[in-house]
Amino acid sequence: MLEKGQVLTAAKGQRITVDRMLGAGGQGEVYRAETPDGPKALKWYFPHLADASRRDILETLVARGWGDSRFLWPQTIVTRPDGPGLGYLMELRPDRFADLPALLRRRPEVSAVTCRSLVTTALYTVEAYQSLHYRGVAYRDISWGNIFFDPRTGDVLVCDNDNAVVEGQFAGIAGTMTFMAPELVRKAATGQPSIQTDLHSLAVLLFLLLANHHPLEGARELRIHCMDEAAQRRLYGEDPVFLFDPDDTSNQPVHGEHDTVLATWASLPPVLQKLFVRNFTDGLRDPNKRVREAEWREALSAVRDAVVTCQGCGTQNLAEPAGPPPRCWKCRTTVTLPQSLELKAGTGGTRTRRHLRLNHGAQLCGHHLQPHPDRHDYADVIGEVTEHPQVRGRFGLTNRSGNRWMLHTPDGKAQEVPPGRTAALRPGALLEFGSGAEGVIQAP
Repeated sequence: MLEKGQVLTAAKGQRITVDRMLGAGGQGEVYRAETPDGPKALKWYFPHLADASRRDILETLVARGWGDSRFLWPQTIVTRPDGPGLGYLMELRPDRFADLPALLRRRPEVSAVTCRSLVTTALYTVEAYQSLHYRGVAYRDISWGNIFFDPRTGDVLVCDNDNAVVEGQFAGIAGTMTFMAPELVRKAATGQPSIQTDLHSLAVLLFLLLANHHPLEGARELRIHCMDEAAQRRLYGEDPVFLFDPDDTSNQPVHGEHDTVLATWASLPPVLQKLFVRNFTDGLRDPNKRVREAEWREALSAVRDAVVTCQGCGTQNLAEPAGPPPRCWKCRTTVTLPQSLELKAGTGGTRTRRHLRLNHGAQLCGHHLQPHPDRHDYADVIGEVTEHPQVRGRFGLTNRSGNRWMLHTPDGKAQEVPPGRTAALRPGALLEFGSGAEGVIQAP
């Protein structure tokens, strides 16, 4: 729709010069543009969507602002000085971020992904949408096209935030069919895009992330000869059935056709399986029974802390927090569990408990020492499991923080662990990290 070198105008009269097209979607096209504040991304709407209601929504979003680096939030409205047209500026997406379709199709740019980074992406995605919901904002179009992730770190970026509106405000978009809540697919009288329908879309996205498959596409989908709108409405809205519904096997995965999801589901810890079953059974029928962000957050955080490495092939595996050793999904041998650190944070009766498996390279982060962290930040490393430089197979927890720790050994001795020094991992040893946070080393 726009040409290289074309000049547009921002809301305050700034000159915006179109550079090149970056991509296109269902609502418009995205370009790289030069602005007085440096390069930006420009989303330009298709003509039939560039109406007064769209502009009203954009003005509300720009005025609201969003000081959160996880969102490519609309910054200013852009128009064409010589005719109709509407768009907005946002930050450019850094090259390190890939889209989720690249993950599901196993493209080379996501080859660095691991179990740990994948769970981190899921957790960060939940926390990003939770931050919107807590402010009364419904996203309305959560799908695999609106989240980008860093395969190495799990960091996320949410784009297309022009769909987010205050709960109850009309937005003119219900979502992407395969992610829409059943009541929206059916076009039920009470079915309006909302935070409750976002919860269904979020659960679908998490299942795709962790199981590499859609949660409602099983044996029933294979029997559909023409996936037209009527067929999709039956599959996703009128009679949806979860692949692993314990009481209805009519849509279960078919061996030879759905082997990937059969394997990925088997590798998920029970704590996650139970949430998915609840969300896609009771939650399909009653929106009020869908899994809330806080539940996903708690489970994903615990599962990330419980990731274990197979001693045979070096592959990371998901494990049940404080549960038995899993079988390696790659070589099928039983993983030997390492020691763990039982963490306590807070004071009095409000202390929280967490378990961190102490694999080689496992990291203790700042949020581990907070009773109720606002968000998880795995880049804030304050401790790391390292190997003894002279004794192979002996590990310790190295202090990467700026504070002194206190180590109490099982025989009653106490010693300081200053920054840069390492505490030996002996079962029964107690580490005091300060501000009431402490951890006890536990045998496997």
